[in-house]
Amino acid sequence: MIKKETIPRKKSLKRKVAKIYRTGLKHIVLFSGGLGSYFTTRRLIERGIDKKDIILLFTDTKIEDDDLYKFLDETTKRLEIPLTNYSDGRDIWQVFRDSRFLGNSRADPCSEDLKRKMSRKFIQQFYPENCIIYLGFDWSEINRYEKAKKAWLPYHIECPLIDKPYLGKEDMKIILADEGISLPKLYRLGFAHNNCGGGCVKAGIGHFAHLLDALPDVFNDWEKQEQGMRDYLNQDVSILNRIKNGIPYNLTLKQLREERMGLTEDELCDIGGCNCFQE
Repeated sequence: MIKKETIPRKKSLKRKVAKIYRTGLKHIVLFSGGLGSYFTTRRLIERGIDKKDIILLFTDTKIEDDDLYKFLDETTKRLEIPLTNYSDGRDIWQVFRDSRFLGNSRADPCSEDLKRKMSRKFIQQFYPENCIIYLGFDWSEINRYEKAKKAWLPYHIECPLIDKPYLGKEDMKIILADEGISLPKLYRLGFAHNNCGGGCVKAGIGHFAHLLDALPDVFNDWEKQEQGMRDYLNQDVSILNRIKNGIPYNLTLKQLREERMGLTEDELCDIGGCNCFQE
């Protein structure tokens, strides 16, 4: 299994990067533990890119489902490329306390500190002309790709899955099964992504309603952590909000649990999304 505490030391990392500079162009895949990043890497190999020139960069939120680490282990062995775990060391709740702000769909200090900043910190040790950055966006997410291209300048971003042959999530699942790789639990339970243990501060009411139904223990932990932040800040804050008559109101996870059976169809369709690498 992948160990969670494998943060490279600064000195050894500098030596490694200095060696990389001498070996030419590197292809850095932001390897999140999702289907997209795995199939992005497969496509690079299909294009003839040497595995020695591919870096699988993983940044850990420390609240991931155990199946994510299993998936990382199985896929990196299948690809025959080692995982580079370059992580902050904190979990999302520690980030919220340090920033004195509870993440929500409008602002995500967890993604900013644990994903984007850490990825940039690693990548900025390369000159832009020495590397290409790859994201796992597919053909249905071209708008996200266009935004990412601007956000990552002067680095060059590519998303091989937006090109033909097009792959849908169901296609990917079939290929995984054929390769003998276990589909992560969160996908099996119907979640749209395999990150943050099934939760996400950018997710909507419908997503957390599904989390309550599918993984009540995880939901209860998120509810407890949210209340802990409310107490810590001594403020009426929440991850979710609902709109009534055009006015937004806070919706705590405790309220969602108590009102689960009375949620409207529109609220249940409010899934939101995991956009950790989207500014």
